[in-house]
Amino acid sequence: MIDVVFLRDHPDVVRASQKGRGENVEVVDQIIAADERKRAALTEFETLRQEQNVLSKSVGAAKGDEKTALLANAKELADKVKAADAKRAELEEEAKKLLLQLSNLLDAEAPIGGEEDFVTLEHIGTPRDFAKDGFEPRDHVELGKLLGAIDTERGAKVAGSRSYYLTGVGALLEFALVNYAIQSALKNGFSPVIPPVLVNPAAMEGTGFLGQAAENVYRIEKDDVYLVGTSEVPLAAMHMDEILPAEKLPLRYAGYSSCFRREAGTYGKDTRGIIRVHQFDKVEMFSFCKPEEAKEEHKRLLQWEKDFLTAMEIPFRVIDVASGDLGSSAVRKFDIEAWIPTQGAYREVTSTSNCTEFQARRLNIRYKDSEGTKAIATLNGTLVAIPRMIVAILENHQNADGTVNVPAALQPFLGMKKFELV
Repeated sequence: MIDVVFLRDHPDVVRASQKGRGENVEVVDQIIAADERKRAALTEFETLRQEQNVLSKSVGAAKGDEKTALLANAKELADKVKAADAKRAELEEEAKKLLLQLSNLLDAEAPIGGEEDFVTLEHIGTPRDFAKDGFEPRDHVELGKLLGAIDTERGAKVAGSRSYYLTGVGALLEFALVNYAIQSALKNGFSPVIPPVLVNPAAMEGTGFLGQAAENVYRIEKDDVYLVGTSEVPLAAMHMDEILPAEKLPLRYAGYSSCFRREAGTYGKDTRGIIRVHQFDKVEMFSFCKPEEAKEEHKRLLQWEKDFLTAMEIPFRVIDVASGDLGSSAVRKFDIEAWIPTQGAYREVTSTSNCTEFQARRLNIRYKDSEGTKAIATLNGTLVAIPRMIVAILENHQNADGTVNVPAALQPFLGMKKFELV
């Protein structure tokens, strides 16, 4: 959450950030008012507690009728203290609920605007000219059938729309991508983690996924747990209510998990194939670092994502996501979009976000150095989201006969240079 002291001192900065995101600005003044009430109630409670302590000493030294009178006063004061404490707790909870409605403060360099107002930072690689190769490219659904790699028809029969099976070389391709991703992460100082995909409300709320993203979350009401849409959630919450030693920073994890998304509000979008699905596997990078090092760590995460796409020999672009399209936790986000030949467009395959201290404050995570305990920053980045990467590989590396060339980086994991027709 936002540091309330910063909010009190710089309310206009917070208002501008909320406005830039297209979110509620009035909540800033509501929080300031609630914070004033909370602090006044705390002062009242502490004053009464101090009086209670003084009176307790007087009772101990008194005798006879004086003691009887003091005991009566003590009972009356105890009732006041109890009432003041209850009021303090109530107003503290009210202020906290309002504060949780605030999104993180935008980075000054983040583009302002809606989904289409992103800024393209660079293009890497050149989209293939299939006309020169003398054939019309097939889409990943057709290629998946020819290769025996993707089965969306049986997926829909068993699990409904936006469901699929990866079979044969499709399943092998997932294992190769995951193994290459983990190998790459290990080289860059990440510890591999297979996290839980069922988490409690504290983990979801702490990472900011019960706000604007709540409609896309699967909840199992009977047990009050959630299926995660990204392993960012369990990786961030892994150190909830902990103080990390400074010498371990940056602390980097590479989490491999299934991810579940309702895809609410996307009716009619990407209904063909496996670009937008309800369940998929992903390797996620996550980092805890000192706040002053967060921007450089963000650049490193982006570079590792770029290295992965380059190794897959896929043309892509990097965009700076506009403020209105950011998640509530992120101050800035970079997306990598791969070229999808049959769509004639770049489509998102990875993203990396700098969440500064926002998630850590909500999850009560800090770090400790020789000067004491301090706020810590969290960052996340997709190393590989399996379905979309499979789409990009199949479509970009296809041949006229429907076979698909395997990127050199994956050949050692697959033991083959080409996916043949079944």
